[in-house]
Amino acid sequence: MLGTAPSRNDFGERLLKLDTLVRLRWFAVAGQSVAVLVVQYGLDFDVPLGPVFALIALSAWLNLALRFVRSKVQRLPQRLATFLLGYDILQLAGLLFLTGGLGNPFAMLLVVPVTVSAAALPGRETVILGGIAVFATILLAIYQLPLPWIDGAHLELPQVYRFGIWVALVATLTFIAVYTFLVAAQTRQLSQALAATELTLEREQHLHALDGLAAAAAHELGTPLATIVLTAKELETEFEKGSTQREDLELIRSQGDRCREILRKLTSLSSDQSFFAARLSHLIEEVAEAHRDQGVTITIMKDSAQGEPLVRRNASILYGIGNLLENAVDFAESAVSVRLTWNQTSATVTISDDGPGFADEVIDRLGEPYVTTRARSGAPPKPSAQQANAGGLGLGFFIAKTLLERTGARLALRNGLEGGAVVQIQWPRISLEEAEDSAAATEGQHA
Repeated sequence: MLGTAPSRNDFGERLLKLDTLVRLRWFAVAGQSVAVLVVQYGLDFDVPLGPVFALIALSAWLNLALRFVRSKVQRLPQRLATFLLGYDILQLAGLLFLTGGLGNPFAMLLVVPVTVSAAALPGRETVILGGIAVFATILLAIYQLPLPWIDGAHLELPQVYRFGIWVALVATLTFIAVYTFLVAAQTRQLSQALAATELTLEREQHLHALDGLAAAAAHELGTPLATIVLTAKELETEFEKGSTQREDLELIRSQGDRCREILRKLTSLSSDQSFFAARLSHLIEEVAEAHRDQGVTITIMKDSAQGEPLVRRNASILYGIGNLLENAVDFAESAVSVRLTWNQTSATVTISDDGPGFADEVIDRLGEPYVTTRARSGAPPKPSAQQANAGGLGLGFFIAKTLLERTGARLALRNGLEGGAVVQIQWPRISLEEAEDSAAATEGQHA
């Protein structure tokens, strides 16, 4: 079960496309130019056009240089993306210094580069850019040229009002950056987890398909091998015992028999249980068999007098229940019970263990990717190759939950009255009995 939290590398080294930043900067250049011209000639306010358009032209020149130096489809290293966004903050701060500082209504645009960083770059880079933006606002609150205004009039904002604008700007920048970062991080986690789910399901379905391939190969090769063995046996009678030719024919016949035995074993991989309906309890027993050597007693109980559901062997169900059962075995003290109940409308599999149970702080979040905390007793859990790397319920549980829900199941988690964790999986009976057909349709869509 995978359960590692996302690391810095999960952002990828190159998330931002150069074309994205270039397009945003062209949009900023156009907007800044239009705003300056409207203020100067539309409102007839005096704007220092020379310095202002020099800064705007610098951004345009940078865009042209980037177009010539780098491909527009190239994704940027994090350091270069941080540098370019930092430049955007400083360029805008320069324009604001020339046009009234924080008294300029466009001061709120300082939030934009930090928001872009929060959506696409790791937290450290976003904090750095946020610090640059906050430092720029402090300087703009102290130093700025007069705000362009009506001739003969001078608009002087009270110091308290300037301080209020600064507080509002910093608060807005912080809130939007944190909110954007968290939403983007959750989106990345979910995307990665869904990709892992698709990969797991594809692998299980591929292994399932190999069973059919093995059966087809055994059937097709069986007849020619039988002909080879029979021909070699008949040719043996034409040579004396001990002759080289007879020994070669005996070798051919023995190797042919060996090949037929191998094909017989391959055929057994695709026995009836792989392709035809099996009772639900037999399917659960097949899953539990792989975990009976972990030093924990696994008990399977049937609690219904009605006819037991017949379920086709389904990779999603096998993997999903197997993952949940493995987790129960890893955290159990000595015993795990699997209770099967069904009626005419539904079927339920309830897995419970005598371990420490789910931690209260995570039980409501289990099923989300990378939720890995589970309460533990004083003794460490029994080591296992997967659990050693997982650390608890994490991506593996998310994958299991996703796969089971694809077959129509609903999962419910709780702690038992006498301790231990309880996982309940319930299907509408018609959905469970047709699960294989649903899986086949899903596989066809991916193909």
